[in-house]
Amino acid sequence: MHSLRRTPAIGTALLLGVGLAYFFVLPYLGPASEPHDFTGVSGDAQRGAYVVRAAGCVGCHTDPARGGETFSGGPALKTAFGTFYGPNITPDETYGIGGWSLEQFSSALADGLSPDGEHYFPAFPYSSYSKMSAQDVADLKAYLDNVTPVANVRRTHELSWPFSDRKLLGLWKLLNFEAGRFQPNPNRDEAWNRGAYLVQGPGHCAECHTQRNLLGGFYGAPLAGNSQGPNGKRVPAIDALFNHPGQPWTKEDLVLSLQTGLLPNGDTFDGLMGEFVDQSSSYLSDEDTAAISVYLFSSQRQE
Repeated sequence: MHSLRRTPAIGTALLLGVGLAYFFVLPYLGPASEPHDFTGVSGDAQRGAYVVRAAGCVGCHTDPARGGETFSGGPALKTAFGTFYGPNITPDETYGIGGWSLEQFSSALADGLSPDGEHYFPAFPYSSYSKMSAQDVADLKAYLDNVTPVANVRRTHELSWPFSDRKLLGLWKLLNFEAGRFQPNPNRDEAWNRGAYLVQGPGHCAECHTQRNLLGGFYGAPLAGNSQGPNGKRVPAIDALFNHPGQPWTKEDLVLSLQTGLLPNGDTFDGLMGEFVDQSSSYLSDEDTAAISVYLFSSQRQE
C-alpha cells in the first residue's frame, strides 16, 4: 500500500523535474566558443563586401523569385526536418539586424545564439562560421551595417514538433556542435591554410557536402558527400575529385568551375551549386580559388 501511495508522488516529481529541465536547463545548454577579442579590430565595409560573397550570404538571405531585395529574406530551404527561410539581415531596426552590437553579431555567427540568447536552428551554418576570424566578422558586420534597410517581415519556418522547439537545440548542440576558431596547420604553407580556412569557415562547404545523422549532425568523413542534402538532393563528394566517378578532376578544373560554373565534361552546375558560383565563388580572387583547390586536392580520401 505504501508503494502505491508513493507512485503518484514519484510521477509528479518526475514531471516537475522534466518541466524544470525543459524551461530552465535546455535553453542554456550547448558549447560556446571563446568570445572574439575585437580589441584593435576595426571593421572595413569594403573588405566586408568580399567576405559576404565568400560566406554565401546573398543566396540564403535573398529571394529574387518573390521580388525580395538583397538580404531582406531568403528562399525556402527544404530539409528532412521541414522548411527553413533565411531571415532579413539588412540593418532594419524592426525586422533586420539593425541595432545589433558587433559582439551580438559575433555570437550569432560563432555560437548560433540570438541577441536574446535564443538558439538558432543549424540550417544557419554556425558550425562553420564559428571558425571565422575576428577581422572577417568585423568586416562583414561593417558591410551589412551599410546596406539599405528593408522592412521585410521574416517568414516563419515550417517545422513540426519536436524540430520546431528551439529549447531542444541546446541538447542538439551538446551532441553535434563543436565551437571554435580555425587553427592554421604549421606544417602547411600559406595557400593550403587559406584554402582550408575558406572551405571550413566562411565557405561552409561541409554543410552540404558532408553526410548528416538522423539528428542533422555531421558524421563520416568530411566533404565525402551527402545522400540527403538541401531540398532532398544528393550532394557529391569533393574530397576525392582526382578519383571522381566518370571523369577525374584536376586543380585547374576546380578553379575554372568555381569561377565560371563550367564542369570538366562541358556541362554546368545547376541548383544551389549554380547559385553558389553565381553569387559567391565567382567573386573570389584567383589566389583564393587556387587556395581552395590546393586544400581540397590535398585532402584526398583514398578508397
